[in-house]
Amino acid sequence: MTQLMAYKYRNGPDYRFSVDVDFTEVRSTFGLKAISVGRWVTKEERQHGANLIYDALADLTQILCIPPQVIGLRETLTLAFGQGGQLGVQAHYHGATRTLALAKHAGSGALAHEWWHAFDHYICPFLFQHKVSAKSFASKLWLTRQDYREHPLNEPLLVLFRHLFLDSSAKQSSDYVQRSAAVDSAAKQLYFAMPEELAARAFEHYIQANALKNHYLVSGTKRSKLAKLGVFPTANEAKLLAPCFSQYFTQLGHSLSQQRNA
Repeated sequence: MTQLMAYKYRNGPDYRFSVDVDFTEVRSTFGLKAISVGRWVTKEERQHGANLIYDALADLTQILCIPPQVIGLRETLTLAFGQGGQLGVQAHYHGATRTLALAKHAGSGALAHEWWHAFDHYICPFLFQHKVSAKSFASKLWLTRQDYREHPLNEPLLVLFRHLFLDSSAKQSSDYVQRSAAVDSAAKQLYFAMPEELAARAFEHYIQANALKNHYLVSGTKRSKLAKLGVFPTANEAKLLAPCFSQYFTQLGHSLSQQRNA
């Protein structure tokens, strides 16, 4: 049994009715631009990977209350499986090519985190009025820009970033930022306190808190070594952030449903 086949816990619905899917179905169902698979991925790994990713993305749409096509971010997002991986890296998002890459054997648990990076990148020009760099993340740009576009969908995102990065006075860094910066300082690096990473960890924490569990989609925000270091939101912080995530994606799903029915 390969490392990929030794899969983890999931309690979601059987969207596939126990039938295998292929990556073509993953792409069409979730509105992805394209899917590329590494040349060293075996037929067995390819099949099992397609099933795992299909279930994980379907679970994500259920948690966020959005149509499946939203996952592909208007067909701008490419998924790479077992291709161009980096040693020791589960998954990563390439902003230059808008590609979410999952390692063949180690991508488990990182999908939600990396999808948020893709979303954070995609949404940036819709959050700000003036031109933004093609490399910008909305979460990072929020710290230096105030030219927000007035739109009902943007309001919960702006509140989310305020709760993420600032304390209740809105004048000092939040405890979440300070804890993450302390971890970075101890390791002599800048990573956990980067705005886009703070936002992605908050998102995956929100996803894992849902009753629908999928350890391929997200894992490690509760009892992992990183969680014990304090680089995920606390219960009280999560209470402030969860309504923002919920309101944004629920409104988005409702808006898109109305457009389809118009």
